[in-house]
Amino acid sequence: MSKTKTGGGFSSLVASLSIAIALGIGFLIYYFILGDPSNFVNGDPNEHPIDGNTLGTVYKGGIIVPFLMAVNLVVLIFSVERFISISKTKGRGNINNFVENVKELLNNNDIQGAIEECDKQKGSLANVIRAGLEKYESVQKDPTLDKEQKSEILKAEIDEAIALELPMMSKNLVIISTCVSIGTLIGLIGTVLGMIKSFQAMGAGTPDTTKLSIGISEALINTFLGIFASTLATVMYNFFNTKIDQMTHAMDEAGFAIVQNFNANN
Repeated sequence: MSKTKTGGGFSSLVASLSIAIALGIGFLIYYFILGDPSNFVNGDPNEHPIDGNTLGTVYKGGIIVPFLMAVNLVVLIFSVERFISISKTKGRGNINNFVENVKELLNNNDIQGAIEECDKQKGSLANVIRAGLEKYESVQKDPTLDKEQKSEILKAEIDEAIALELPMMSKNLVIISTCVSIGTLIGLIGTVLGMIKSFQAMGAGTPDTTKLSIGISEALINTFLGIFASTLATVMYNFFNTKIDQMTHAMDEAGFAIVQNFNANN
């Protein structure tokens, strides 16, 4: 019987399109919301933002701002996608209760009942246990193999099932982890550009206070957006990694219980 896998979320094409869409949204927000004339003195985006107007202030961060907004959007989009996908891997019920039910059924030598429990639970953990239980039944009936060979085949089957599920759980996490460094680096580029403008304003004989303030604003805004994107990406990446580690531990525990039960009863 072919092994089933829990859905892994966005495909590579959809992931690429999502990044492109996030970048497009970043530019739309920059030009049409942040750059709206009503946010600036005399209705001119080239002028100073109106006092207390946050949107106009962020707009003064310059052309790097839409890229940083896109990074933040990418982190949010893929965080939602991973949350939904990893939630599916848990299946329908409580994982701990499910594992305990399967152990109890195995102790009663009710293999078919344990398989039915997997069908009810669904998810990655249930897929792994189901694959192990089906192999349990098949090797148990094979008279050509000794106990040690059967045990090794059962372990290999469970390991293979886990190997099929893990990539689905960690899929697209690399995008979030990349945003950790990308957010900081793009923010740093914006910071450097802002500081260059500030030094240019100070180096023209009499300092141009308007250009100086614009340069400093650009540097600080890009620094903030870059650090925010990196922080958000770091938190979400660690959160999902923890969830995956918990699921992997549950798979290993269930696989060990199946092998132990087999060795005890055969």
